[in-house]
Amino acid sequence: MGLEDNPFDFRVTKDGRVLISRGGRQVTVVAGPAADKLISKLGQSDDEDQQLLARITGNYRRGNEKPANRRT
Repeated sequence: MGLEDNPFDFRVTKDGRVLISRGGRQVTVVAGPAADKLISKLGQSDDEDQQLLARITGNYRRGNEKPANRRT
């Protein structure tokens, strides 16, 4: 399941926190200076927002993972 099939959602609260959810479940909350920085970067394009939210939550493949060694 990719970001196109199951995108992240976010909501900014009155006190400046960013609530990030995916699939109807809250994944993480960003607060303080990190939330201010995130809010300033959000809203450029949906693809960029999705990549940014994936990075913030740690749910991001960097492309440098190696496959597990299989013992035969």
